Amino acid sequence: VQLAESGGGLGQAGGSLRLSCAASGRTVSVNVMGWFRQAPGKEREFVAAIVTRRSDTYTVYSDSRFTISRDNAKNTVYLQMNSLKPEDTAVYYCAAKASRVDFTAPDLYDYWGQGTQVTVSS
Repeated sequence: VQLAESGGGLGQAGGSLRLSCAASGRTVSVNVMGWFRQAPGKEREFVAAIVTRRSDTYTVYSDSRFTISRDNAKNTVYLQMNSLKPEDTAVYYCAAKASRVDFTAPDLYDYWGQGTQVTVSS
């Protein structure tokens, strides 16, 4: 599975940005798509995940300002970030895995994108 993020860049405090993650390859094996971020000098942290179980889909967020969604036809997952804060500045990564266990742990993800930089100015 290959993942490619896009949509990062410079945002202003209080504004919004939307990130995209296009998946390709053996995506049928993927049950969890997640977003993580890593700021300089900090560990990679969970942002949001969208989980598929049979015909059901549910989402989990670390912050109510963020929304994760998916377009199955495009094999693309989105992260909508609202009310941006300077502390949201980080490299944002898209990740995917088959297992539905503990989708907040970055070490348990099988596939990663290259990351996209988000910088929020005050």
